[in-house]
Amino acid sequence: MPGGVLYVVATPIGNLEDVTLRALRVLREVDLVAAEDTRRTRVLLAHHGIHKPLTSYYDAVERQRAAAIVEKLAAGARVALVTDAGTPGIADPGYHLVRGALAAGIAVVPVPGPSAVTAVVSVAGLPAERFVFEGFLPTRPGPRARHLSALAGEPRALVFFEAGRRLAAFLAAAESALGDREGLVARELTKLHEEILRGRLRQLRERVRAIEPVRGEVTVLIAGARGEPPAMDAALLDEQIRTARAAGQGLRELSLEIARRTGLSRRQVYQRALKLDRR
Repeated sequence: MPGGVLYVVATPIGNLEDVTLRALRVLREVDLVAAEDTRRTRVLLAHHGIHKPLTSYYDAVERQRAAAIVEKLAAGARVALVTDAGTPGIADPGYHLVRGALAAGIAVVPVPGPSAVTAVVSVAGLPAERFVFEGFLPTRPGPRARHLSALAGEPRALVFFEAGRRLAAFLAAAESALGDREGLVARELTKLHEEILRGRLRQLRERVRAIEPVRGEVTVLIAGARGEPPAMDAALLDEQIRTARAAGQGLRELSLEIARRTGLSRRQVYQRALKLDRR
C-alpha cells in the first residue's frame, strides 16, 4: 500500500471552537489541506495557529483536482480533506477524491466531528432516532414536489439542507406534499445569532416569511409519517371526508384542506377519499 494517507476531517459548522483535538493534530501534521473554500479554511487554521499549504477542492473542480491529489498521495503525501463547514461528502465535495484514493490503494481515514445533520437531530424534540438525510432537493418546483411526494409515507424523520432564499418556497412545497407536520428550521447553527424555529410546517412558513430575506444555508427537520391512523382517527377522517364531499369539494381540494388541518399527508387523505367514493 502507498505511504500516503487521506484524512477526511470534519471542521466547525460555525463556532471555531467546535473542532476536535484530533482534527487539530491531523491538520498540523499533514503535508497539504484540500479545502472547499481556502479562504474559510485559512481563517480556521490561523485561529488555531496552524500554517499549511492549501489547495482548492470545490464542486466545479472536484473531478479534475482529484487525480492530481491522488498522485501526491501515491507519492507519500499526507492530505487532509475539509469542507466549508461540517463533514466532507455530506452534501459537500469529497466523493471523487475518496473513491480515487481507495482505487489507488491509499488509506482513507475518517476524522469525525461537527455536522449540521446530527446537531439538528440532537435538539429536535421530535421522534428522530431514525432519520433520512435528503440533502438539497431540486430547486425547480416540479421535481421538488415529486421528490417530496415520494417521501410522504416515509416513517423516519426527514432532514434537508436548503438555501435561505428558497426556504419559504420549500416549506410550502413540503406542507403541500407531506401535510402540516411538526418540524424545525435551524439557521446560523453554533454562531452568535443561532436560531431554531419549531412548529408545524404552516407556522414555520409564516414565521420564515416574516423574517425574509433569510441568508445562508439552513437545516430543516420534518417529522416522519405517522402511518395509518388508529380506529377512532380513521372514523373521524372518514366523517371529515364525507362532510367535505357533501359540501361539493373535489378530491384534491378536500385532501389539501384536511391534510393541513390534521397533519396527515395529502396522499393519505386522497387515497382514503378515493376508497370512500368507490363504495
